Amino acid sequence: MCYGETDGVRPGDRYTVAECKAMLARSLEGYALKLEACVTRPMADETYAAFLSLSYNIGSGGFCMSSVARLWNAGDTRAACNAMLKFNRAAGVTMPGLTRRRTHERALCLKGI
Repeated sequence: MCYGETDGVRPGDRYTVAECKAMLARSLEGYALKLEACVTRPMADETYAAFLSLSYNIGSGGFCMSSVARLWNAGDTRAACNAMLKFNRAAGVTMPGLTRRRTHERALCLKGI
């Protein structure tokens, strides 16, 4: 529903565009707080946006335990951005849509370094 939100959404629910945008904004605030808690180095806005997008898609726990976060915190900036490309599978199957999304996120991440 909306931008992939599932929290509190029931089958048959309908939302306006404004409601969807408000729901996304509230959700992203929570993801941002968790991202900031597990990433220990400063980053450019572009890198932050790429990491937040990945976190929103794979979950905060998944992001914070990922090679992306680990490599970034270790100072291996380029490798952290490149590691985003690994998250292009669902149920073990490479998904073209996820591959495109990760390619765009990686480019945004690299733009910030």
